[in-house]
Amino acid sequence: MNELYLLYVTAASLGFFHTLLGPDHYVPFIVLSKARNWSRSKTLWITFVSGLGHVSSSVVLGFIGIALGISVSKLESIEAFRGEIVGWLLFAFGLIYFFYGLFRHLKRRGHHHHFFNFLLPRRIRRMHHLSDSEDDVDKNEKSNVTFWMLFLIFVFGPCEVLIPMLIFPAAEHSSVGVATVAIIFGLATIVTMLGIVYLGYKGARFLNFKDKGEYVHIAAGLVIAFLGTSILFLGW
Repeated sequence: MNELYLLYVTAASLGFFHTLLGPDHYVPFIVLSKARNWSRSKTLWITFVSGLGHVSSSVVLGFIGIALGISVSKLESIEAFRGEIVGWLLFAFGLIYFFYGLFRHLKRRGHHHHFFNFLLPRRIRRMHHLSDSEDDVDKNEKSNVTFWMLFLIFVFGPCEVLIPMLIFPAAEHSSVGVATVAIIFGLATIVTMLGIVYLGYKGARFLNFKDKGEYVHIAAGLVIAFLGTSILFLGW
């Protein structure tokens, strides 16, 4: 029983530190909330749902692995593969968002060329028919593509440290222990994400881009693309 209590403390600690040390867990929400002018409640809600998907996918994978008797090494290799997918998804999403910001910048400056327009995704090209204000963009969008892209990326995002922690209570035939570890780790991860995003959101409010607001989208895309390359090549 003492081992389980120690495992619970470890789960909470790892949930906190693996989130804190992984900027991909919170930076996209902070930069996109600034670029898209999201409200605080919308920013935190998107963070919460994405974090829930992030943790739940690894929990489900762990439960399936335990039920089928899959070895820890195989589960960890699956998580590593999912990490590569997330890196590429973040890179692609950031690159697309960068071109979206560049497109808006050129259109506002009166340098909208057909050749550049051809390089953009169809959905971004349709933005030409919308107003330049972010509020009008949000009102005319039928679906929140930014939210769904973030959610999809975080669902693929692995929680490598969670899988080994689920194995010990499973080996002790403690279903309560397995569930408790998953819940504690998940709560620690999501609460940490919400806390850091909230602080980042509040801090970003002090940054005044009144004259340079059109560059915020470009910068957000570059930051997200950099996070993707960092995961792929630096092992973040």
